[in-house]
Amino acid sequence: MNGQLENIAESGFQFFGKIAASISHEIKNVLAIINENAGLLEDLTLMAERGMAIDPQRLKALSQTLMKQVKRADTIIKNMNRFAHSADASLQTVDLNDLIELLVALSNRIAAMRGITLNPKLNQNPMTIRTSPFLLLNLLWLCLDFAMDAAGGDKVVELITEKADGGIQIRFKRIGSPEGVSPFPAEREKRLLDLLKAEMEVSTVNREILVRLSEEVVSHG
Repeated sequence: MNGQLENIAESGFQFFGKIAASISHEIKNVLAIINENAGLLEDLTLMAERGMAIDPQRLKALSQTLMKQVKRADTIIKNMNRFAHSADASLQTVDLNDLIELLVALSNRIAAMRGITLNPKLNQNPMTIRTSPFLLLNLLWLCLDFAMDAAGGDKVVELITEKADGGIQIRFKRIGSPEGVSPFPAEREKRLLDLLKAEMEVSTVNREILVRLSEEVVSHG
């Protein structure tokens, strides 16, 4: 049991570290753009002090760029905050659709670096579930990571949420051949599945990973 918990903890730390590193890079990119435009604004200020005419449209464009980046940073930090709070309690009631949206937001930069487009297709109805949000996010990230590695030629991964008999399921669609990719699910995924009382199927015929959450941890809202 101790070995199992150590492996779960190691997987969780790796997941947290990867997402935190990606978030920090996103914030650095925002700050770099703000710093560049602040420099341009300073240049325009110096020109104005020397009596040179300043085009109001240039000032407007700079202002819009700065506001856009501030809004972008605010969204990144809100997502980071939601991610951090996913570890607040071992059991929480959450909407699976919200959790998938958060996963996509946290993973978009990593996906873009791999040339992958993430395409969430979420159920229109609330899909409330009582579970461990952090452990479930960890499992879903491992599925998404594998799906991106095994993505087909179109380089698109669909994430679909849907209700099933006695529970909820998530499909990661349009995966290609897993050749050259590590076996999946591996031990860490299997341990998370056990803890979450979930099941997984990997189908090369349907080109998908299916994660099914049992009614023992699911409560429909």
